[in-house]
Amino acid sequence: MTPNASREQTWNRLESHGTWDLVIVGGGITGVGLLHEATRRGLDAVLVEQGDFASGTSSRSSKLVHGGLRYLAQGDLRLTYQAVRERERLLNELPGLVEPIGFLMASYDGDRMGKRMLRAGLRLYDFFGSGVPHKALSVSDLLMLAPRLRLDRLSGGFWYRDAQTDDARLVLRVLFDALAAGATALNYAKVEELLDRDGKVSGVVVRDREQGRVVKLDARVVVNATGAWADVLRAGVHAKAAIRPLRGSHLLFPSWRFPVAQAVAFRHPVDGRPLFAYPWEGLTLLGTTDLDHDRPLDETPHISPAEATTMVEAARAAFPGLSLHVGDAVSSYAGVRPVIGSGKKDPSKESREHVIWHERGLWTVTGGKLTTFREIAREAIDKVELTLPRPPMKAEKRGKFPPPPMGARWGELDVLERRRLAGRYGTWTPALVDAARDGELERIPETWFLWAELRHAARVERVVHLEDLLLRRVRAGLILQEGGVEHLPRIRGICQAELGWSDARWAKEEDAYLASWARQHAPPPAIASERVVVAPRASAPR
Repeated sequence: MTPNASREQTWNRLESHGTWDLVIVGGGITGVGLLHEATRRGLDAVLVEQGDFASGTSSRSSKLVHGGLRYLAQGDLRLTYQAVRERERLLNELPGLVEPIGFLMASYDGDRMGKRMLRAGLRLYDFFGSGVPHKALSVSDLLMLAPRLRLDRLSGGFWYRDAQTDDARLVLRVLFDALAAGATALNYAKVEELLDRDGKVSGVVVRDREQGRVVKLDARVVVNATGAWADVLRAGVHAKAAIRPLRGSHLLFPSWRFPVAQAVAFRHPVDGRPLFAYPWEGLTLLGTTDLDHDRPLDETPHISPAEATTMVEAARAAFPGLSLHVGDAVSSYAGVRPVIGSGKKDPSKESREHVIWHERGLWTVTGGKLTTFREIAREAIDKVELTLPRPPMKAEKRGKFPPPPMGARWGELDVLERRRLAGRYGTWTPALVDAARDGELERIPETWFLWAELRHAARVERVVHLEDLLLRRVRAGLILQEGGVEHLPRIRGICQAELGWSDARWAKEEDAYLASWARQHAPPPAIASERVVVAPRASAPR
């Protein structure tokens, strides 16, 4: 089905279609990865998502495409190897969307993980990948790269390379490539019931959350790719709950207030938990927590004051000269990770490996990392194909994200803008640029995004609500003060007609968006005075 099909056209297809080869429930990175892989292999696949595409964990991650150095330290060599190799492939295939970033790790006298252990781990990390090798740094070299680090007992450090992305745009890029190849997908479509035939799952009942209409989708295979919500659907086949939802929260600061030229990894001085700060979309991202999420999953997660205060205390200890406060943050976000529970007391020590379960005809694919979404999809579709009444179809394993053709107005963009747009929009890039009106190829102030991206998203990217546009299609809601409220008049002028919304509808959407931003993304109050946990003592560089 064409990527720019209307919601009504998509619903009509659901109602008129016969039995699907594959119904995928869940529109995060795992679900769209499955849809992409299935469609490449010639399977007739449809995806339904109860909210917006990427509205769950897949727009609320740490935005890193990485091997997970700490998983290596925990002995999870297989996961680290897969992730490092896939990181390199994504860097090669999606420049502008997946980009390299340098990481710094400072070493202090008395650290639990000494220099020798760090060096051994980084050598193995290098061996797994084909990227740039790590470097050992003297104190003076380290301070040239991160001059605001705490000096007390500093003994040097290391530099290594990983990668970062815009996680929501990664989901959308994979989704729209799948739709262009013939897949079907609908957001705000909730699975209300599993269909049963002879004791096995044979399809789903879907309700349109916008209009209330209902459709039955018959399927040869149903795949549960709902992430942290996986146990909800598994309850329909009487499966035992297995997911341990863990919340990861983050704060975003203006780069002038928390300046870092590349990523800096550090540990909380009290409990030793790993944290990082790195530049992302013109801001500095500080994260992350790893806590049991004890709230209902239907409630959109948000950072707690305790989490924010703990992270800022750690940042103040690592960068004492900055005197950071929670109130300095522009925005915040939190996501719930679908981790398979094993009963470990420390949630950070739970495995991040993925699982594939087959229970009474329902396939569940959950766990895993953003980085390895394609490896997960390939493994799952390999298994699913064996149950279908046709021989498995071989598909090329590499080169699935071809670069876009050059558009007529390509010369109006600088090199960085062309690279960013090509990575985010693929073959849609020329249409986006060509549709831009006067002044729309300029950047939205204080962001790297172009005004033209808003018009394109409103026109063809399945936007149902204003928050879909400003929190996921174009990340202005996370990057700008107060969710970009000062730019709403111009955003309205660009997008209202493209969306076909009346004045009353636009006003209602604005109110809902601002209320949602205040609940989910406003920086929380600190719960206590933010203190420097470890007082620095001046020391001369070595």
